[in-house]
Amino acid sequence: MSILKQMSSVTTMNLLSLPQRLGSSAVVVIGIAGVVGVLVSVLAMSSGLRSAMVSTARPAYAIVLRSGSTNETGSSIGVDAAQTIMDAPGVGRLADGKPAASAEMFVSVNMQRIEDGGRAGIVVRGLAPAGLAIRPEIHVTEGRTFTPGLREVIAGRGAQAEFAGLEVGDEVMLRDGPWTVVGTFSSGGTAEESTVLTDSNTLLSAYQRNVYNSVRIKLESAEMYDSFHDALTTNPTLSVNVMTEQEYYRQAAQNFETLFTVITNVVGTIMAIGALFAALNTMYSAVSARSVEIATLRAIGFGAGGVISSVLAEALLLALLGAAAGATVATLLFNGNTVSLGGTTASLVAEMRVTPALLGAGIVWACAVGLVGGLFPAIRAARLPVATALRAI
Repeated sequence: MSILKQMSSVTTMNLLSLPQRLGSSAVVVIGIAGVVGVLVSVLAMSSGLRSAMVSTARPAYAIVLRSGSTNETGSSIGVDAAQTIMDAPGVGRLADGKPAASAEMFVSVNMQRIEDGGRAGIVVRGLAPAGLAIRPEIHVTEGRTFTPGLREVIAGRGAQAEFAGLEVGDEVMLRDGPWTVVGTFSSGGTAEESTVLTDSNTLLSAYQRNVYNSVRIKLESAEMYDSFHDALTTNPTLSVNVMTEQEYYRQAAQNFETLFTVITNVVGTIMAIGALFAALNTMYSAVSARSVEIATLRAIGFGAGGVISSVLAEALLLALLGAAAGATVATLLFNGNTVSLGGTTASLVAEMRVTPALLGAGIVWACAVGLVGGLFPAIRAARLPVATALRAI
């Protein structure tokens, strides 16, 4: 009998006997399902948050920060500098001929979360009069937009889903007292939906500040970025860091990805080790239960290859069943759900996305655990002394 036929026959025989080891096999399946479920859910969270941030970036847009700053929190731009930036070559124009630019203020306010009652930071962003005009993706879905000069705000749908007190008619407590929520807006799932928007000059006055955090620019075209960048960075009266929006949000998304990569590796590894020991225990038990059968096969001429393949095939099949179960549960429970990454400064609400690539990663992990878990028991089965096993009959 050829080696391939031997391997096929022994493997088939072993798999047909799986129902006799249903209890121990279920331990492996459940353990690996847990690994895959957790792995896919964490990766789906990371994917959703990254997508929300990257989708916020628009072509032919730039953001200007203070020199040395890589985010708005640590940036400050004076009023005169902001005006110089908005008058730079390459800046687009609105229908009324004014610059397509918005000098913006960024503050964080602690609010009560709906889910657990805890407090977390939410961004309140002040926009210049052109701020909404250069953000055509923002649509007021309820109420109306804020009126410059009045203590009014509009809240994103993501922010409303995460925090209490942001419905139309509610009042938000800022530094100088209550501000009325006059509208709700959507922005197509971008990170903007996790914020509250208002008029920048009114916000500056309330916080007694005379500097903005950033200036958003809609360029005449993407090709004008280099001219715009050079005009600002070579201007001796300015000290600024100029980036495209895509570059800015890509950098921010990488910070999230680093965090979730660490979480995924740590949690996934711990759970994989647990599933691995379950697989090893189960496969060693299976080999012990089949010791006489294996010895008999070896005695009538079946080689070690067939025995090894049968044990590995069983481990791999159990791993795939666990992967399928874990992937199904993760998809049903998490795909499309909203997730919030909250902090003391800001919170980001996004939609979790279980993609085929993430499911593929989960299956690869499961197969790796299954193969490693079956390798040593398979080697033990192949080295099982035939005479010793037969004497047990």
